Amino acid sequence: MTGDIDDKPQPLIEHLMELRTRLIWSLVAFFVAFIACFAFAKHLFNYLVYPYKWAVEWAHLDLAKAELIYTAPQEFFFTQVKVAMFGALVISFPIIAAQIYKFVAPGLYKNERSAFLPFLIASPILFLMGAALVYFFFTPMVMWFFLKMQQTPAEGQVGIALLPKVSEYLSLIMTLVFSFGLVFQLPVITTLLARVGLLTSAWLAEKRKYAIVFAFIVAAVLTPPDPMSQIGLALPTILLYEVSIYAARLVERQRARQALEESDETSDVAKTDSV
Repeated sequence: MTGDIDDKPQPLIEHLMELRTRLIWSLVAFFVAFIACFAFAKHLFNYLVYPYKWAVEWAHLDLAKAELIYTAPQEFFFTQVKVAMFGALVISFPIIAAQIYKFVAPGLYKNERSAFLPFLIASPILFLMGAALVYFFFTPMVMWFFLKMQQTPAEGQVGIALLPKVSEYLSLIMTLVFSFGLVFQLPVITTLLARVGLLTSAWLAEKRKYAIVFAFIVAAVLTPPDPMSQIGLALPTILLYEVSIYAARLVERQRARQALEESDETSDVAKTDSV
């Protein structure tokens, strides 16, 4: 097994030079993606506004009167910068992840590299699944919840209308995207921990009730202070926890199967030597 590893004895300076190279490539990828995204920042922000438009339609309000505002001269400019950084991070993430893998891979055995690669592919896919859930469902639902709190002018009442600021709307949708994206990494993290033997499916199943409470606590911390988004994050977290238990069981079955095959091979070799 020692022949499978690609890592060779290297002085510390060579490891640091390799790390510097990977960091430079990651920063270049992010910077190029940022420039491209900033050039189309307004268009990207308009795409992010679609969930708000859907919420306005769900609330049966006049779409022509729906608008976002900014109250400081520089606010929308910095909002576009944040949009560009958000888009650049999403676009450049595969390159950054590849650079991380290239830095770590020489120190891994071949079987470890083959086991690590699927998680490298699954991680961005799960993140995008969480982001899509936010974009197409939870953001419109949260904005609909806030829009329904508006008060129309009537006798004895004043009109209370929602006029979201561009920066606050962007912060809301970015918070939800990152929260759901991180939560959707739960199966990847637990499967990796199960592979190295730090977690077992039995232990995860035993701690299920604590995980449910923890899911609601995390949802309360990561999401805006409204029940819709908190429940909306807690429920997928609980579902993903169940998926994690199932994934850990698959890892344990695979490990047991490999151990059985190795024991069979050992017994065959012993029989051959005895003959």
